[in-house]
Amino acid sequence: MSTTLVFGASGQLGQCLAHVARERGTTGLLFLAEAQANILNPEGLATLFAEQRPAYVINCAAYTAVDKAEDEVDLARKINRDGVENLARLCAEHGTTLIQISTDFVFAGGGNQPLTETDETAPLGIYGLTKLEGEQVIPTITEQYFTLRTSWLYSEFAGNFVKTMQKLGRERDELRVIWDQVGTPTYAIDLAGVILGLIESGSTAYGLYHYSNEGLTSWYDFATAIFELSGIAVKTTPIRTAEYPTKATRPPFSVMDKTKIKTQLGVAIPHWRESLKTCVERLAAAE
Repeated sequence: MSTTLVFGASGQLGQCLAHVARERGTTGLLFLAEAQANILNPEGLATLFAEQRPAYVINCAAYTAVDKAEDEVDLARKINRDGVENLARLCAEHGTTLIQISTDFVFAGGGNQPLTETDETAPLGIYGLTKLEGEQVIPTITEQYFTLRTSWLYSEFAGNFVKTMQKLGRERDELRVIWDQVGTPTYAIDLAGVILGLIESGSTAYGLYHYSNEGLTSWYDFATAIFELSGIAVKTTPIRTAEYPTKATRPPFSVMDKTKIKTQLGVAIPHWRESLKTCVERLAAAE
């Protein structure tokens, strides 16, 4: 049986992959926390690859602290670019397919049309820049890869916007949420299913793809939907980005076009509100 190595297994997407694999009865996945497999340790990685001889590597390891990245440029670049390069080189050496997770933050988001894989990238901050550098180094080393850009990840696992809004909504009388940043929430359970399906299919349609749930929304409307589906009564006030300054600039419009992944890989994508309902129900059942 072929082996799939999952790096960054303790993060949100890594936990979702483990959950979906259990639900499906999928075997052959080895979930590796940073303590077991540091993508910045080439020697340790070489030993791991030699022992496991993986058919696939899923890289969920990343520096994702968007604002802190503005001050920790070197660390963000080491993890988001150099670590990816380390994995890509070993994948090329062992004939392993690399599945890399990237982000909508590679775009400036200044337009109003869904962004395709061939649209110009122009990151507004260090996080997006270093994730883009990670994307760009892969095809210089191996052709055997899938890079999946995604956006606004949430789930029942780890910290995320949905769980934060539920907590704050129950604690406070009023919340102010940004309405002039538009994108698409992505249920990380759905993304995990797509990744595992990609492996199960054995597809060789390598390259760069966009994946998020369908539709679009603002953070304000997303929060409103969370409260509605969760039965939380809290006054929610829309505010502009300028009223909530952050160290890193976010793309104002980062809705991604998913035509390529639907047509070339046959992926069916649920609407964001449908997936949000599922997540809220699962969170309620776990209480």
